[in-house]
Amino acid sequence: GGGIYFTNPHYPIMQFSELLRDFATKFAVQIYLEPGEAVITNSAELVTTVVDVMYNEVDIAIVDASIEAHMLDHLIYRTSPKLTAPESGSHRTIIAGRSCLAGDIFGEYYLKQCPEIGTQVRFADAAGYTMVKKNWFNGLAMPSILVRDLDGTIRQVRKFYYRDFKSNLS
Repeated sequence: GGGIYFTNPHYPIMQFSELLRDFATKFAVQIYLEPGEAVITNSAELVTTVVDVMYNEVDIAIVDASIEAHMLDHLIYRTSPKLTAPESGSHRTIIAGRSCLAGDIFGEYYLKQCPEIGTQVRFADAAGYTMVKKNWFNGLAMPSILVRDLDGTIRQVRKFYYRDFKSNLS
C-alpha cells in the first residue's frame, strides 16, 4: 500500500516497531517501508502568482497554475490544498487556476483581503502527488523545481520547456 506516515509526532512508533520486529522474526523476512508521506510531508510548496482578479458573487483570484495540471490529487480527492502561512481573515476568496476546466478551483479561502495581481500564493505540502501526477493539460507550463539547501540557498534543479510538452504528446 501507500506510505505510512510514521514520522508524525503522534504516530505510535514504538508499537509499530515492535509489530514489525515480531513479524520479521516470525516469518524470517526483512521488511522495507515505503517512505511516502513520512519523508515528504511539509517538504514542498507550489508557488503561484495571481494573474487576474474578478468578481462573481465572490472575489476570485486566478493564479498561473492549474489544479488539473499541477495538483491533480486535490482535484481527484476533492480537497483544497492548504496555503502556506495564510493571512486568515473574513474575506471570502476563491483561488482558481487559469485553464479552461470548469472545475479548475484550488479552493475557497478566508483571507484578510483578496490577493492582488502579482501577489504570490503558496500552496503547502505539494510534494505528495504533485510531481508524479502532473500533466500537460492544454499545454500549461509545468512549474520549475527548486531546492532550498540547508544553508538557505535556493537553486533550480529542473525547468520545463515547450519541447517537454511536445515530447509528451501521444
